[in-house]
Amino acid sequence: MAEFTMELNDDQKQVRDWIHGFAADVIRPAAAEWDEREETPWPVIQEAAKVGIYSLDFYAQQFFDPTGLGIPMAMEELFWGDAGIALSIVGTGLAAIGVVANGTEEQIGTWIPQMYGTPDDVKVAAFCSSEPDAGSDVGAMRTRAVYDQAADEWVLNGTKTWATNGGIANVHIVVAVVDPELGTKGHASFIVPPNTPGLSQGQKFKKHGIRASHTAEVVLEDVRIPGSCLLGGKEKLDERLARAHERAKAGGGERVKNAAMATFEASRPAVGAMAVGTARAAYEVALDYAKTRTQFGRPIIDNQGVAFQLADMRTSIDAARLLVWRASWMAVAGKPFTSAEGSMSKLFASETAKKVTAQAVQILGGNGFTREYPVERMHRDSAIYTIFEGTSEIQRLVIARTLSGMPIR
Repeated sequence: MAEFTMELNDDQKQVRDWIHGFAADVIRPAAAEWDEREETPWPVIQEAAKVGIYSLDFYAQQFFDPTGLGIPMAMEELFWGDAGIALSIVGTGLAAIGVVANGTEEQIGTWIPQMYGTPDDVKVAAFCSSEPDAGSDVGAMRTRAVYDQAADEWVLNGTKTWATNGGIANVHIVVAVVDPELGTKGHASFIVPPNTPGLSQGQKFKKHGIRASHTAEVVLEDVRIPGSCLLGGKEKLDERLARAHERAKAGGGERVKNAAMATFEASRPAVGAMAVGTARAAYEVALDYAKTRTQFGRPIIDNQGVAFQLADMRTSIDAARLLVWRASWMAVAGKPFTSAEGSMSKLFASETAKKVTAQAVQILGGNGFTREYPVERMHRDSAIYTIFEGTSEIQRLVIARTLSGMPIR
C-alpha cells in the first residue's frame, strides 16, 4: 500500500505535464468552436487516440497507479483544457470500465477494442443507466431485459436518457431490470453490439454547458442480443439473483444495498477532479486578467475586493483537490469511506467549480459575460458537476446518512 502523500513522484509529474501539454495545445484552441457547434469533436478525439490518451491502456495505467492519484491527476488536466471536449474523450471510459469490472475475459477482449476503434478510425461507447423517471432513484428503472431461452437471446425494451455518446456509440452498455422483485439488486448490464436492430437515438439534448459532449436518449424497442452479451454470463447472474432472494428472505437486503452504494462512492472523486480542473482554469484566467486590467490607474488586483476573491478561489480549489486526493488514495488503499469521503470530495469540488467560475465572470466584469473570454463557457460547463454522478442534494444525503448510521436507500 502506497503511503499518502501530497507530492507527485517524477513519473506522475511527467504524465501530468504530457496531458497538460495536450490540453493546452490541442483541446483549448478547439474549445470555443466545438462549444458553438454542439457536436462531437471527432478530430480532437482522433488526436487524443494518436498520442495514446484516448485508449483503455492509458486509463488502465492511471487507474492502477498505487497512490490512487493517476485518475484524478489526468481528469484535472484534461478538464482544465475544456470540460465538453474532455468529456467526449473520457466518456467511453465509463462503458469500458463497466465491461472490465463485470465482464468475462472473452467479453473484455472482444468488446473493448470495438469501443475505442483505432487512431485512424476512432469509435466511442456509451453507458446507459439513467431513465426519464430513474435518475437519482435507480430503483425506479423500467427498462426490461427478458431472456428468450429457445433462442438464447435477451430482449431489451425501454428508454434511457442523459447517455453520453448515446445513439452515436459503436457499442452501448445498457443497465436493465431482469428481476423486478429484487429492486436494484435485480439489475444486470448488457452489451448492445454495433448496428443492432431496435436501438435508436431519441432526443439529442441541447445543453447549457459541456456542449461539445453528445448527450441523448437511447430508445430500445425489442432489441435482441445474443446470450453472450450479458456481462458476466447467465450462470453468474443466476447465482447472484439466487443469493439476493435468499438475503431478502433473511432480511439482509439493506446490507447488500449499502455495499453497492460503497462502490458508487469510490467513483465520485474522479468527477470531483474534473470540477477542480474547470475551477482552476477559470481562476487562472481571472488571476491573469486582474494583474493586467487597470482601472483608476492601477491593476484591479490591487483592489481588496478583487484580491480577496482570488484568495478565496485559490483556497477553495486547493481544498477541493485535497479532498479528491484523499478519497482517491483511500479507495485504492482499500480504506472504507466511513464518513462518505467520496461524496464529500465530489460535493465540495463541484460546488467550488460553480462558485469559482461565477467569481471569475464577476472579476472580468462585462468581458466575463461575453464569449470572447473563456470564463463564460467555463461557468456554463461547471453547472453539470452538481448534477451528474449524483446531485449535490444526493451527496449531502449520503454523507448525512453515513454519519448518522442510517441506511442509504
